[in-house]
Amino acid sequence: MSWGFLRDLLSGVNEYSTGIGRIWVAVVFIFRLLVYVAAAENIWKYEHDEFECNIKQPGCENVCFDHFFPVSHIRLWALQLIMVSTPSLLVVFHVAYRENREKHHNQKLYKSPGEIDGGLLCTYLISLILKTGFEIVFLVLFYKLYNGFKVPRLVKCDIRPCPNTVDCYISKPTEKMIFICFLVATSCLCIVLNLSELSYLIFK
Repeated sequence: MSWGFLRDLLSGVNEYSTGIGRIWVAVVFIFRLLVYVAAAENIWKYEHDEFECNIKQPGCENVCFDHFFPVSHIRLWALQLIMVSTPSLLVVFHVAYRENREKHHNQKLYKSPGEIDGGLLCTYLISLILKTGFEIVFLVLFYKLYNGFKVPRLVKCDIRPCPNTVDCYISKPTEKMIFICFLVATSCLCIVLNLSELSYLIFK
């Protein structure tokens, strides 16, 4: 997948954001998107091939991997990045609607189509609520799917067709845990920025 579309979307939203919103865009683009593309994607690239169990029973390794990693971390992060960025499209669409309306009526209807006021303010607030909601949902989902944010070195599996309890080893657990902590921290930072911007706009 090319992440160019997401980059262009974030750049477009930056035009209509407040100061806090611009910080959010920078955090998503630099500390999440670039880290994901440059480093995190490669760490989990061969996670299935590097998952090893101390038994060669056909099918055992596969069912154990599926049990402990029901959804790939990296695919879930990709989905999270897409979901938290798409509400910003509401703002872009609303500005485009205003510009099209002015063009259709052939007169100036707004001081500036991109100025956050009236209907655009409501759209902006809704996009902030949706972004915050998606961030929280994905953090809870990560926590529930993987029983916390830690990556164990060793997991014990007794699911059929494994004949007994077998030891399975996860590759590069320390490196993976560092990246998980980093990405969870940036996700929490984005929640704080969204709530700060929401409070700023409401009280303003």
